[in-house]
Amino acid sequence: MTRLLSLLVALTLSAPAVAQAPPVRVSLQTSEGAIVVELDAAHAPVTTANFLRYVDQKRFDGAVFYRAMKIGADGGLIQGGTNNDPKRVLPPVAHEPTSATGLRHTDGTLSMARYAPGTATGDFFITLGAAPFLDASAADPGFAAFGHVVAGMDVVKRILAAPVSATRGEGVMRGQMIEAPVAIVAARRTP
Repeated sequence: MTRLLSLLVALTLSAPAVAQAPPVRVSLQTSEGAIVVELDAAHAPVTTANFLRYVDQKRFDGAVFYRAMKIGADGGLIQGGTNNDPKRVLPPVAHEPTSATGLRHTDGTLSMARYAPGTATGDFFITLGAAPFLDASAADPGFAAFGHVVAGMDVVKRILAAPVSATRGEGVMRGQMIEAPVAIVAARRTP
């Protein structure tokens, strides 16, 4: 038994280290400036792959940030993406709840917008401030966090501060639609 254990230890120590894939970053060039996000494919592979399909197929180019939801004095979220444009939308992906990924909605989290679990397509949001109510719980599947902002939180703040329409939007989004949506000029992978 001791000899077998010694052999296993020797094999483990001599085995080549498995290189972890470098994190993927995407730059969202907006009319207000650049927002750079880092995606977490290790914890949210399905959601990350979905977002990258939109980036690689340039489906976010010309899309907009169209929603600014304020929470408290300094927090909230901004939402953008395909806005259900049938020419841009790809099939929905499976839901990756934060209870499965271990990710949380903290300041600067990138997450998928959706109606029901399994309906996320090409709309996403970025949080400003912690938003634990968006995490999965026993009573709520929450939203699929899959990355975070690494540069451009000043741009996120400017978009959140944009004037909103008092009458546009349906249901909970009424009064949260940005009067002059902020253009996503281009979305590209960055080194």
